[in-house]
Amino acid sequence: RALTVSHANTGSVTHVVFEQNDSDVGSITGDGSNVAFNTSSDYRLKENEALISDGIERLKTLKPYRFNFKTTPSKTVDGFFAHEVTAVPEAITGEKDGAEMQQIDQSKLVPLLVASLQEAIAKIETLETEVAALKG
Repeated sequence: RALTVSHANTGSVTHVVFEQNDSDVGSITGDGSNVAFNTSSDYRLKENEALISDGIERLKTLKPYRFNFKTTPSKTVDGFFAHEVTAVPEAITGEKDGAEMQQIDQSKLVPLLVASLQEAIAKIETLETEVAALKG
């Protein structure tokens, strides 16, 4: 094991807190059964909010693949090539072909996925209403 964080408390425990400029930006918490990797999301930390209105268009630029990592050729996984994820640049760390390998925080794709699904649902509901009117 590289690192073990343990606590005898049976309730929810904060194991690690990440800070930047004296402000908490995330944490790792656990309750004895589950671990949560948390990113700051309180509305009081945010400004200039705008709903995502182009979710489907941005989603269509993502190219998911099935592949294996060279170090584990027998294990196939789903994922992305970091340099191709231009729809959500904040999900990517590092530069293509840089000195360090690029990384992706796939959780940053969730808001785009939700917005895209909401747009698709709205389109489906509109079409269902139109079809019902045509049948009626």
